[in-house]
Amino acid sequence: MTKTTPSRGRRRAPSRMERAAGKAAALQKPRVILALLLLLGLTSVMLLDGYLRGEVFSDQRVRDSAAYDEVPKKILEAGPIFTASNGTVDPKSVPKKTIVLTFDDGPNPTYTEKVLKILQDNDVPGTFFLVGSMVTRYPDAVKDMVDQGNEVGIHTFTHVDLSYQSTARVERELNQTQLALAGAAGITTTLFRAPYSAEADAIDNYSWPVYQRMAKLGYTSVFIDTDSDDWKQPGVASIIKTATPKKNKGASVLFHDAGGDRDQTLVALPKYIKKMKAKGYTFTTVSGALAKGRASSATGGAGGAGAGTGQQPIDQTENGGTANGGTANGGTANGGTANGGTANGGTANGGAANGRQPGAAAGAGTGTAAGATATSIEQAAHRKATGTTLYEGKALVAAVALAEWSMPALASGLVVVGVAVMGRFAMMLVLARTHYRQRNKRRFSWGPEITRPVSVIVPAYNEKECIENTINSLVQSTHPIEIIVVDDGSTDGTADLVEAMRIPNVRVLRQENAGKPAALNNGVRNASYDIVVMMDGDTVFEPDTVRRLVQPFANDEVGAVAGNAKVGNRDTVIGAWQHIEYVMGFNLDRRMYDLLRCMPTIPGAIGAFRREAVLEVGGMSEDTLAEDTDITIAMHRGGWRVVYEEHARAWTEAPGSLKQLWSQRYRWSYGTMQALWKHRKSLTDRGPSGRFGRVGMPLVVIFQIVTPVFAPLIDVFTVYSMIFVDFWASLLAWLAVLVVQLVCAAYAFRLDREKYRYLLMMPLQQLAYRQMMYLVLIHSCITALTGGRLRWQKLKRTGEVGTPAGVS
Repeated sequence: MTKTTPSRGRRRAPSRMERAAGKAAALQKPRVILALLLLLGLTSVMLLDGYLRGEVFSDQRVRDSAAYDEVPKKILEAGPIFTASNGTVDPKSVPKKTIVLTFDDGPNPTYTEKVLKILQDNDVPGTFFLVGSMVTRYPDAVKDMVDQGNEVGIHTFTHVDLSYQSTARVERELNQTQLALAGAAGITTTLFRAPYSAEADAIDNYSWPVYQRMAKLGYTSVFIDTDSDDWKQPGVASIIKTATPKKNKGASVLFHDAGGDRDQTLVALPKYIKKMKAKGYTFTTVSGALAKGRASSATGGAGGAGAGTGQQPIDQTENGGTANGGTANGGTANGGTANGGTANGGTANGGAANGRQPGAAAGAGTGTAAGATATSIEQAAHRKATGTTLYEGKALVAAVALAEWSMPALASGLVVVGVAVMGRFAMMLVLARTHYRQRNKRRFSWGPEITRPVSVIVPAYNEKECIENTINSLVQSTHPIEIIVVDDGSTDGTADLVEAMRIPNVRVLRQENAGKPAALNNGVRNASYDIVVMMDGDTVFEPDTVRRLVQPFANDEVGAVAGNAKVGNRDTVIGAWQHIEYVMGFNLDRRMYDLLRCMPTIPGAIGAFRREAVLEVGGMSEDTLAEDTDITIAMHRGGWRVVYEEHARAWTEAPGSLKQLWSQRYRWSYGTMQALWKHRKSLTDRGPSGRFGRVGMPLVVIFQIVTPVFAPLIDVFTVYSMIFVDFWASLLAWLAVLVVQLVCAAYAFRLDREKYRYLLMMPLQQLAYRQMMYLVLIHSCITALTGGRLRWQKLKRTGEVGTPAGVS
């Protein structure tokens, strides 16, 4: 044959195959990136949700007690409000007969809205110290809170003891909560209350630096001087009694709208408000109390309540019960104006320290204009969120909403996948055992023994490493056969090697490269006998394989038979993993599907067909990459029965590298999806031809596509739980699933009379190999959804699988 040499200086034009391969390669990269982005998105959602729920980066440490000798005495004896004055802590008290209702740990989907309703019904405001992670989860409650005229403050993002945390972690807790408030209600705040804080006299050497840092950042730190102890659930009467200030003093009173069962709080709160009003108390927010105190100081009505403590007095308003001083409006006709409204209380130093803190957004120190409303004074700590802060906040809330929706869906998917996996194992074990007992009875027979010759078709494309072993194994067949080798345009001399063997019953058909389906169809057309056996060019048969494989054709209903494909090169790690998969997955599956009469695939390595049936359904189709699945489903739809013959064994060379394995399984899984889609109308077929659509199609979709696609959820949740939740419990659960799989695998090995030593590789297979198979299937799904197409691919062969003698 004359070889044409291209002219010098001109590049040879790429062939059709090369162009298709280049196009396929160009299409794969974006799909791989998309698959990785989906995985990254899933991981991010899980980490975000875990962070919000205190599972990721959680720190449960709470300091019980410590020395306080480094804390100034005036701080320990002052409070409960510490404003920021030029970056230093400036203590304030609550005016006489004034109550600042404060609520910690919210918002809560059950209790917060009920507390807000109680406050609204009784026309009193509250100050809510919110946990940022809860704000992102329940933003509507926060918006209602602010719209109703209440004031909000920061209670950190994850409710950690800040005395244990680094400066970076402290600022992150603040910034993240500010973003949450911006996204939920469009505001930031200058108010802060540390988790696990109480009265000011509880400040110690570890927490004092935190409050100093808060002052430098422009925050007003709010403590309590009266605790309702509602978190202890002591009873309604006890809550009311404990929350009542002594001797008509003003007080910052602590309640909770979250963090546990707050039913007693809901009952006690309205009674408490009515009781305090009857005693002449007024209710306001932290900012309202500060404004009221400044008004008192400006009119000389402050008295000396702060004397001796070193704090600036904002003690009382003489006419506290009057229209000017007794309500949240108290003194607001003048009180919010003369002294600039919030120049001190709302902090003139409003947190420009790191560019993200509250004062920066609203022009700190501008004061409240004359004639300001009570609402503006009672919410003077709020700053309108704008610019980057607002948009980042909205993005955070949106991301959390996505996580809040996604995680329950993923958890439900995990349950479904878990049930499906365990159900599949149970179904396989039960049906495989039934199949084995039926087919291995001494009296079982398909009918009269088939002894007439059959045709064996071997499609070959560049199989010089394997083809001689394949032909030699067929020559030893105990059943009369003709061998048809269809050379599909090989360039390595495969056809020449076969012809050089000079075996009488071997014919070589040469054709231009057209793909495996075309080669098989060529062989079927030229077959001399009514039964055709199809195999791969890298496969070897045992001497009695053909004889056993064709016996089911004694039953006139049988149109095709699937054989038992074995991995010949199983002594490598990759080979051992595939060996386990072949025995446990493929062969157990085929026993189950055979019994249900809905076999989805006759393996390309070993299958037998009635020639008339193949021609009747149109031969091997080039519509899909999985021509073996395509023809099998077509046989079902043609009314033929497809069965599994476990004793007809073939030894095939499995991919020897991860790259080749990926390529092969990618083609298989994608081709299976193509075949299922092509035959989707089988779902509506009637009679025996519709059995595959009614039974097989749903099982294949559930067990071979949907379940494997979502099965990584089990591993992702397991890894997540091991790292962030409970390592040992998660490990135990994973080992329990592994034991179930080992039991199934051991039973499959017993049925196939395989050696159990390969099962030692199964734990490693679950950690590495299975994940790869999941990624392959996800990649295939993305390819299918994006409309990509692949061509039949050739794997590199080594020829290491010889005659099956001695292989175990």
